[in-house]
Amino acid sequence: NLLYKFMKKLLIIIFSLICSNSIALEKNTNFKDKIFEIAQSEGKIIVVNSWNEFCTTCKKQIKILDQAENDFKEVLFLNYEQTTNEDIAKKLKIDYWTTIVIYSGQNEIYRSMGVTNKNELYLAIENIIQNKI
Repeated sequence: NLLYKFMKKLLIIIFSLICSNSIALEKNTNFKDKIFEIAQSEGKIIVVNSWNEFCTTCKKQIKILDQAENDFKEVLFLNYEQTTNEDIAKKLKIDYWTTIVIYSGQNEIYRSMGVTNKNELYLAIENIIQNKI
């Protein structure tokens, strides 16, 4: 009976861990051509993130970028779901989800794929901000 209770709890824990990794992202595409083009023409710094709803790396990136959006108020953060927004991917020449591209106005300054290191992403944003001043 004790072994049964232990196994039952263990299975519940394992099931919970598996489910927590496979939950789809609760993120909406906010990339709009007009917003992107206006921001580029105004010379703004723009971070574009390409994600997929079942991608665990994307989840990590979105968590970092959501925090960065609060920390870098002067930067515009745009994102889109890669598989349902192929027109955006084609326009920006982004072939894979987990791609992060940073623009300063019309110029692409930084591009990475699969980066989940907060310090690396923050450093890229900070360097572009400092070089703009």
